[in-house]
Amino acid sequence: MIRIDLTGQVAVVTGGSSGIGLATAELFLRAGASVAICGRDRERLARAEQGLRERHADAPLFAMPCDVLDADAVNAFAQQVQQRFGRTDMLVNNAGQGRVSTFADTTDDAWRDELDLKYFSIIRPTRAFLPMLREAAAAGGNASIVCVNSLLALQPEPHMVATSSARAGVLSLVKSLAGEFAPERIRVNSILIGLVESGQWRRRYEAGAQPGQSWEDWTAELARKKHIPLGRLGRPDEAAQALFYLATALSSYTTGSHIDVSGGVARHV
Repeated sequence: MIRIDLTGQVAVVTGGSSGIGLATAELFLRAGASVAICGRDRERLARAEQGLRERHADAPLFAMPCDVLDADAVNAFAQQVQQRFGRTDMLVNNAGQGRVSTFADTTDDAWRDELDLKYFSIIRPTRAFLPMLREAAAAGGNASIVCVNSLLALQPEPHMVATSSARAGVLSLVKSLAGEFAPERIRVNSILIGLVESGQWRRRYEAGAQPGQSWEDWTAELARKKHIPLGRLGRPDEAAQALFYLATALSSYTTGSHIDVSGGVARHV
């Protein structure tokens, strides 16, 4: 990976207490950035913060419990980041999970919950941090927003109808924001992930693996069933590297775009 010095820049990562968000925070810290992370689960967030501090003892790190669907909580998080660091240069919107359901069994409330999560996990942090991003851009710095989206946005699955629909909307939202913010020199991009290792997949492995079946063998079998050409699940750090690229000046001429991180599952050209 190309080395880049982010000293003096501030990165904010929502959903930063585990998985892709935590791996992304790690990359920012390694590059010298000040990093703020948030998450809903206080215990998980505390463990994540402790681990990051153990690996980056002197790094400027701030962690705060926050539900990104709570506008007041998100605004409070942004205010704390401004008080701690005085600025924000990069915002990574990384909150959300998939909902397994078909059209027949998705209730109205489930539709509303899914759309609310996918849209407002981006809308509320973007609103809250936009003033600081504008200041960073006006000062000639790198100002960017990157969203974690899913390949479902382009390749819907019938057993995830609500999530697929919402993810397609997020793809359009990212494109719209990119166009609106481009004159202010704020870039907006996204990644489209396929199956990536997570706590959820670990729990499914523990519940469904055959006696003596290793994690590697179980995920390889899953990859075959899901027709993943690379034959395995993605790792959080692989998605994080794509986010890091899009967030930093490494991608200074890229906006309104997305990077496919699906192991080759995408069938579109």
